[in-house]
Amino acid sequence: MTGRLIVVSNRVPSDGPPAGGLVVALHECLTTQGGIWYGTSGEITATADDTLTDVPGDSYDMRTFDLTQAEHEGYYLGYANSVLWPLCHRRADLMALNGGDFESYLGVNRRLAKMMARDLQPDDQVWIHDYHFLPLAACLRAEGVTATLGYFHHIPFPAVHDLMALPEHDIFPQWIASFDLVGLQTQRDVAAALEMYRSLAGAEQLRDGSLRYRNRGFEIRSFPIGIDAAAFAAEATRGSGRDLLSLAPDERLVIGVDRLDYSKGLDNRLRAFGRYLEARRDDNPRASLLQIAPPTREEVAAYQNIRSEMERITGKVNGLHSDLDWTPIRYIHRGIPRDTLASLYRAADVGFVTPFCDGMNLVAKEYVAAQDPDDPGVLILSQFAGAAEQMAAALIVNPYDIGEMAEALRTALAMPLEERRERHAVLLKGVMKESVGHWTDTYLATMARLSATQTEPESA
Repeated sequence: MTGRLIVVSNRVPSDGPPAGGLVVALHECLTTQGGIWYGTSGEITATADDTLTDVPGDSYDMRTFDLTQAEHEGYYLGYANSVLWPLCHRRADLMALNGGDFESYLGVNRRLAKMMARDLQPDDQVWIHDYHFLPLAACLRAEGVTATLGYFHHIPFPAVHDLMALPEHDIFPQWIASFDLVGLQTQRDVAAALEMYRSLAGAEQLRDGSLRYRNRGFEIRSFPIGIDAAAFAAEATRGSGRDLLSLAPDERLVIGVDRLDYSKGLDNRLRAFGRYLEARRDDNPRASLLQIAPPTREEVAAYQNIRSEMERITGKVNGLHSDLDWTPIRYIHRGIPRDTLASLYRAADVGFVTPFCDGMNLVAKEYVAAQDPDDPGVLILSQFAGAAEQMAAALIVNPYDIGEMAEALRTALAMPLEERRERHAVLLKGVMKESVGHWTDTYLATMARLSATQTEPESA
């Protein structure tokens, strides 16, 4: 890669050392080759302007901009998280189509494009992240930017029939086609994107697999994201999760860790655990479910509803099954430090990862990395998590089938050591190989290849 690496994400880690796999990976890429990281500051300002704030670093710079309160409500809470998020997670019925939100969303993207265009150079490699910036490439092209523009969509790609519910469905394909490289999590997502273009007049898939739409050539590829598995495995050995929870010697632990979001299947997960308890025989192990669900987007009505439902089901299950020395569900509605999470994963006999729809789901990979290979736990994984494409050795379940999930819990808790070791060895090999470093390397290598083969930049 000859030019600078330019990263764009909704937020930049400008308030301290980066934490978390994705942010650390992007930080390392920028540190290695230099560049700029653009994104919102997290601050609310009274009026919008075209000013970027420089946050100098040792090897690269961060440049942030503020949102107004109206932009926070329209661009972020509104169109991004109340329209695009449910659309991509197969919940078009939860889309909140409020007048003005789209204009706010597009306006933020246009404002950022105008500010970035002053800085960008033709040989830059621009890597834009996630659904907050779907129109950004088209906006940059309108500003005359000719640099190579890449995009990574961290959440599921919307289905064609759901896209029809989006008032802007006619311009959505042009947003995607304005990038040079579109990265998606899974082959299933790639298939959904190709189906969208197959339904459009003027779209063509070429022999090399690339696409052409309205005189623009571009590629859509799968790049499954990973974690820093070796570092997470080491971190998991530094504490004792069982001591933190004061578990009885014979008590089994089931763990779920998710943001409190309707896409995560949390309500059905609690119901399935309740079903397991209802059918538990005296000789079945006594198990507790630790569900950690930090709050997110609490201003959005759909998130308030799932919080109420979680509290209702937890109260019902605990009321029916608790004993003087045992509370079956421990529900924690706040964040837990990453090092503590790692030790809790390692202590858990079962990782219960059952989203209704998920781009990848890194919790599944963290759970596997954290296990003791000599005595590993069992991963139960939704067939609708992107990770299921790579993690077939897990117990794969339908998160809409309460009975099937309850039966998977019984199977997991009774699984012999030898089978647990075999399944875990297969899963761990994949998690270690397909790490977050592998993800960044393969994506950036593909973008560099595209940049090298472009002879004459095209305008949108």
